[in-house]
Amino acid sequence: MTSATADAGFSTNSPQQLEAPVAAPYGAAAGQIALAIGGLAIGTGEFAAMGVLPEVARDVGVTIPEAGHLISAYALGVVVGAPLLAIALSSAPRRGLLIGLMLFFTLGNLASALAPGYLTANLGRFVAGLPHGAYFGVASLVAASLVPPNRRAQAVGNVLLGLSVANVVGVPLATWLGQTFGWRATFVAVAALGLLTALAVRLCLPRIAAPMGASPAQELTAFLKPQVWLTLGVAAIGFGGMFSVYSYLAPTLTEVTGLASGAVPLMLAILGCGMIAGNIAGGYFADRALKATILGTLIWNAIALAAFSVTSSWVWLAAPNLFLIGGCLAIGPALQTRLMDVAADAQTLAAALNHSAFNLANALGAWLGGLVLLLGYGWTAPAWVGVALALGGVVVALASFALERRDAAHHAAPR
Repeated sequence: MTSATADAGFSTNSPQQLEAPVAAPYGAAAGQIALAIGGLAIGTGEFAAMGVLPEVARDVGVTIPEAGHLISAYALGVVVGAPLLAIALSSAPRRGLLIGLMLFFTLGNLASALAPGYLTANLGRFVAGLPHGAYFGVASLVAASLVPPNRRAQAVGNVLLGLSVANVVGVPLATWLGQTFGWRATFVAVAALGLLTALAVRLCLPRIAAPMGASPAQELTAFLKPQVWLTLGVAAIGFGGMFSVYSYLAPTLTEVTGLASGAVPLMLAILGCGMIAGNIAGGYFADRALKATILGTLIWNAIALAAFSVTSSWVWLAAPNLFLIGGCLAIGPALQTRLMDVAADAQTLAAALNHSAFNLANALGAWLGGLVLLLGYGWTAPAWVGVALALGGVVVALASFALERRDAAHHAAPR
């Protein structure tokens, strides 16, 4: 490998990376797999905590709802850490930055595993969440730099695929470890995945310099771009619909569908398989029609969630419906690619903020879904909250596209 290739960067003066992809030591596929292992680690660490809440509560002497604050602490870490780390480390070489972020993530999970009590466990979870958004943002940009411009969204989807696989493989295994050997074993396993990611990134990615002229001040210009805010709004509102159902899926399946609690993990795995399919399909279609993929996925989301309010009464209908709901994750690669296009020279911050927006979607969907349950509308009511949020995402996306057309027409008009 020549030194020019080893220190290659990708331009942020254009929404596309350099026409000639950056050469990885073992090829672009191996590089994307290394980055996806990080997605598997982060996804497992984020969601496995839900499966060991009873064990945590019993060990540290709190109630299960209080133990649930571990989930909120992680999400808060994501929302806070994504912009701060993306800005502060904007000029760092990309491979070294990714390795550092995964080591940070590893330390956070080890701190969670070794926490002597409730408060320190929450602090460990907060620390573990800090590098989440920055890792995915930088990993998405690096993955896009390894392939030709017409395959950017598929490369981003391959990185995010780790999150989907975590729901099918990583989370069940980590939960089993926690229930068998104690909840601390769950976070030790996640820390081991973090170390594996750091090693894989070191071996499978070349040295990639930060974009020319990258600086905290340059990254902060992302906050001045209306299209960045609108795209983040699509994620925070439109994707909240899925979480309004996902957050209360277990009691819905036992109370409405009539399943035994032991069958719930199988239904969650079906949802996870839909996420995997959605990630793959979303990247493929986004490379061909980005805006249509965003709108189509949101409309698909609204229809699938509306259907679940009816199909949840029968397991043979609920199962395929959950697969379709999981497929709504197709919007992930599309929105990440859209942010690359509209962020210009502030791509690192914009890409990281996308994951803050998805965590806000998680919080918004769960809160509104819980609100209608508290008001007594029944277990199927969160599905209709999800429909409203998905359609809200459509409205924000249409506003974004209309503003873009207006600006393009203004610049094209003769002076």
